[in-house]
Amino acid sequence: MTTKTPLYTLPVSARPSISWTRTIKAVIFFIMFNFGCVMVNGFQFVFLLPLRLVPFPSARRLYDEGIRYTKGAFGCLLILMCQLFAPTSLAITFEREGKGRFTDEELSKIIVKDERGNVQCLNLPTKFVLIANHQVYADWWYAWCLTYFMSPHGVHRYVYITLKKSLQWVPIITGMQFYNFIFLARSWASDRKEDSPLCFILYPEGHFKKYADKMGISDLSNILLPRSTGLHYSLRSLAPRIPDLKLLDITVVYPGIPLRGYGQSYYTLRSIFLDGVAPPTIHMHLRTFDVAHEVPIGGPSPMNPPSAKPIDMDIPDKEKEIFDTWLRELWFAKDQLITKFHEHGSFNEGQAGTAVIIPLKLRRKREALDAFCFCLPAVGGYLWGRFMG
Repeated sequence: MTTKTPLYTLPVSARPSISWTRTIKAVIFFIMFNFGCVMVNGFQFVFLLPLRLVPFPSARRLYDEGIRYTKGAFGCLLILMCQLFAPTSLAITFEREGKGRFTDEELSKIIVKDERGNVQCLNLPTKFVLIANHQVYADWWYAWCLTYFMSPHGVHRYVYITLKKSLQWVPIITGMQFYNFIFLARSWASDRKEDSPLCFILYPEGHFKKYADKMGISDLSNILLPRSTGLHYSLRSLAPRIPDLKLLDITVVYPGIPLRGYGQSYYTLRSIFLDGVAPPTIHMHLRTFDVAHEVPIGGPSPMNPPSAKPIDMDIPDKEKEIFDTWLRELWFAKDQLITKFHEHGSFNEGQAGTAVIIPLKLRRKREALDAFCFCLPAVGGYLWGRFMG
C-alpha cells in the first residue's frame, strides 16, 4: 500500500487541479475576505474620517482609538480566514543557548495556558521591532496572526509595516493609509510612534549572491543576505522614545519547502487560501534583544526622553559597518538554524524545551463579528439609502 504524497510537499505547478468543491470554497473565501476588507475600510471612511475634521483633542483620541480597532479587526479577519479556509498552527520555539536566548524564568512567565493546558497567549514584550527571514508573500499574514496571540489581548491592534509607496493607492490597501503604515518614500519624521504598544514588522532580506561576491563575503544557503539600512534607521529613530524597545527576531520554516528550495514555488496566497493547500504548521523560532543594551545601533542614547523629536540624520559609516556586521552574523546564525531544522526536524535539537503549538483560531466568538466591524458600514449604507429613497 502506497502512501499518498501530501500536496504541500509538491511544487504548486505539479499539483493536480482543484475540485469543484474546493472551487466553491475559493469563491466563498474571495467574497468573505473582500467583504471584510470593504467593511474595515468602510468603517474608516464612514465613521472615522469625519472625526479628522473635528478640531477637538477628544475627537482625535476617538479617531486614533477607532483606527486601532480597525487594525485589530483586520487582524481578526486574517485569523478567521485561516480558521475557515486554510487551517494551520504556529509551532513556537525559543532560543535557549545562543544570542537572544530566553531563560527558564522568562519562559515560565511568557507561556500562558488555560485550565485545560491549552496555550492562550504568549506574554512577550509589547513594544518591539519584528524581523524575520522572508520566503513567501504569506509571511506578513502569519506574522500578523502571531501578534494576535502576544499578551492576553494581543498587539494586532498596534501593527505597523513597511510597504512600497506605489501600493498606497491600490484598492483595499488604500485603507492602510489610515493605519499609519510606513510607505517607503515617506519621511521617518512623519511616522512618529506614540509611546504605547508597538509592533513594527520589517523584513531586512534583499541582497543576492552578486552582492556577496562584490563585498567578498560568504553567501547564505537558505535565505538572502540582509539589508541593514532600513532596520538600523528604524531602531535609531524609535529607541530614544521607547527606552524598553525590543528586537524580536523570528526564524520561519514552512514544511514542504526543501533545503535551499524557493518558497514561492510551494506556497502562494492563492495556493494557500484558494486551492486550500496550507502549511500544516508554521515553525517559528524566537530570539529577543534589548535594543538599548544588546544591539549596536550607535547614535543618540536610548535614555533620551520619550518626547524627543524623531531622528533624521545621516548615520556615520563606522556605525553602519558595525551594525551591518552584527545583523549579517545574526543572519548567518539564522541560515545555520534553518539547515539544522531540515536535518533534524526541529529548531531545538539538543536544547531543552519543546514547541508551543498555537492553532490559528479566534479566541472569542464575538471577534468573528469584529472581523467585519459588525457590518456597521453596510447597515449605515442601507439606512442612508432608505432615508434618501
